[in-house]
Amino acid sequence: MSTVTSRPEPAGEDIELEIGGMTCASCANRIEKKLNRLDGVTATVNYATEKARVKAPEGFDPSALISEVEKTGYSASLPQARREDAEGGDEAEDREVVELRTRLIVSSLLAIPVILMSMIEAFQFEYWQWASLTLAAPVIVWGAFPFHRATWLNLRHGTATMDTLISVGTTSAFLWSLYALFLGTAGEPGMTHPFELTVAPSDGASNIYLEVAAGVTMFILAGRYFELRSKRRASSAMRALLELGAKDVVVLRDGEETRIRIEDLAVGDEFVVRPGEKIATDGVVVAGNSAVDASMLTGEPVPVEVGEGDPVTGATVNAGGRLVVRATRVGADTQLAQMAKMVEDAQSGKAEVQRLADRISGVFVPVVIAIAAGTLGAWLGAGFPVEAAFTAAVAVLIIACPCALGLATPTALLVGTGRGARMGVLIKGPEVLESTRKVDTVVLDKTGTVTTGRMSLVDVITAEGTDRGRLLALAGALENASEHPIAQAIAKAAAEETGALATPEGFANIEGKGVQGVVEGHAVLVGRESLLAEWSQHLPDGLAEAKASAESEGRTAIAVSWDGEPRGILVVADTVKPTSAEAIAQMKELGLKPILLTGDNEAAARQVAGQVGIDEVIAEVLPGDKVDVVRRLQKDGVVAMVGDGVNDAPALAQADLGLAMGTGTDVAIEAADITLVRGDLRSAGDAIRLSRKTLGTIKTNLFWAFAYNTAAIPLAALGLLNPMLAGAAMAFSSVFVVGNSLRLRSFKSRVPEK
Repeated sequence: MSTVTSRPEPAGEDIELEIGGMTCASCANRIEKKLNRLDGVTATVNYATEKARVKAPEGFDPSALISEVEKTGYSASLPQARREDAEGGDEAEDREVVELRTRLIVSSLLAIPVILMSMIEAFQFEYWQWASLTLAAPVIVWGAFPFHRATWLNLRHGTATMDTLISVGTTSAFLWSLYALFLGTAGEPGMTHPFELTVAPSDGASNIYLEVAAGVTMFILAGRYFELRSKRRASSAMRALLELGAKDVVVLRDGEETRIRIEDLAVGDEFVVRPGEKIATDGVVVAGNSAVDASMLTGEPVPVEVGEGDPVTGATVNAGGRLVVRATRVGADTQLAQMAKMVEDAQSGKAEVQRLADRISGVFVPVVIAIAAGTLGAWLGAGFPVEAAFTAAVAVLIIACPCALGLATPTALLVGTGRGARMGVLIKGPEVLESTRKVDTVVLDKTGTVTTGRMSLVDVITAEGTDRGRLLALAGALENASEHPIAQAIAKAAAEETGALATPEGFANIEGKGVQGVVEGHAVLVGRESLLAEWSQHLPDGLAEAKASAESEGRTAIAVSWDGEPRGILVVADTVKPTSAEAIAQMKELGLKPILLTGDNEAAARQVAGQVGIDEVIAEVLPGDKVDVVRRLQKDGVVAMVGDGVNDAPALAQADLGLAMGTGTDVAIEAADITLVRGDLRSAGDAIRLSRKTLGTIKTNLFWAFAYNTAAIPLAALGLLNPMLAGAAMAFSSVFVVGNSLRLRSFKSRVPEK
């Protein structure tokens, strides 16, 4: 096993901050550097979750951290303050999304007429340029305000990002248009922009670039809106986990049952759990026997039999009799709350994917500004008029702002995710696509992912002289009266094979052992071998061997007897999905190494792995340890995780790429990056192929978004740029980006579409 060395964490306390105002990953890096300059402080800031996790010395005042973040130009608050009014916090988040959507809608309504008037001469009425100014000014000043604000913050810290490029380009275009309108000849009645793509020198006094500034703002706002909407889902996994728990509980006080809120439950309280109810919190059974369905947390389909003295976990479901439980852990100490914390920790700890546009802008913006300054100096040095020199310099800044950059990611993402949705693959956001590129290992949960997650009757072994149909009819009739999941699996299979089931008489449920009753005049026992032994009935050698063989494969063997004689064995198991083997083969074709990860026993896991073609198995893993397994695998490669249960949620969040089965729990779906709606494992291969294809399309779009405009920079520097050439470059690059993105619609799924 490989080991990883890291700097030792300082002793102290963990502080979490909610960060506001970040517009890109470089903002997170800036805040992180600022916090890490404080004595004894180690901080990590995550742009996706908008949180900072800080290790500070004991007694450190959090207000000092908040003050430091605010000095950097961003807002910060303690999460406790936000949680005091969770609804208010959600409303605040909604307000941010609504505000950006409002900016986008208003800017679009104002910018589209400006673009049409500038590009189509037939729309250029006598005073069209002044109408363009009236419509474009609010877009450039108000609509683009977030970009101007971010540019100012970047300027204070000596950095440049995508926001800088947008702000400089749109502001330059706007200011030059104002100059041309008020001090030049562009404001004269009847001024037109003829549709000419000629390259000719111009003094700029008759040219306006309002359509460039308004169009760029509109397209970039669209990209930011879709990004923010997907980013808002990052913290919903923890809320979904906590919502799984019970909301109230019936406690025993002075021998009487009293219903209270779950928040008022204390350690040591005894509470009642009736059949079908959720267990309110972690505790120990003090009275009663039952079967507890823990599949919500463990992912394993077989209910656990519990009795006096056995531990139970909050949020699991009582599937049998009445229980009285003494609370041992409440609130943040419960297993459910700890799993929620693990999900949040895993999300916060993900390697942050720097936006491609920001990375390019970090180099591109300073280069463009240097070219503009050089152009100004060269023209002045050559003895040209100041007006002509400024025209050329500003033209460089204007043409360098490619509006297609705002379309590059959202159009590819919208087409790619739209195609994915039709195939049953839901991709959360653009940052997910980066993770698919280098994935080399895929970890698969067993239950509900590779298997159906439901118990089914897989084999019937009869004693000599016993009819199979008779065995199923009698056993099925008795089991049909039980609510136990295994009993229901037997009853369902029996009904399908033998028809309507008889109604038993004298039915009794023997807790932890099985059921007994009279069916059609026969005294029938169905359950564990120990139940038969209580009636001095012992399995013959053939049935005993069949039972041992089934259990060695991790299956559940149920003994059946009637009229004092063992008659057969019913084998129940969680069956492999019909398409799982094909899905594993497709993953191997993609260069992925599949690993089966499960809390089930080694024998059952090996048996399933053998059926689908998986060579490596990690079995008998506790729910909380799945994250550790993923972390260990991440030391040697890039890991994808496919799961469906609550217990998979932390591992899905920890993995470089999390894929949740759409047939699984909401918590797993929220924690994952990609949801496979159909629950078909073959969709995992489709998801990875589609994500890689979409990422490639985004990169191609980004290249051409810059390339078209970059090619025109020399023309601008030489003073040969005219408005139509600038507008054509903007339109052509946008058309190319959209057309390239639409090619994703032809992506073919390997899962037959229904």
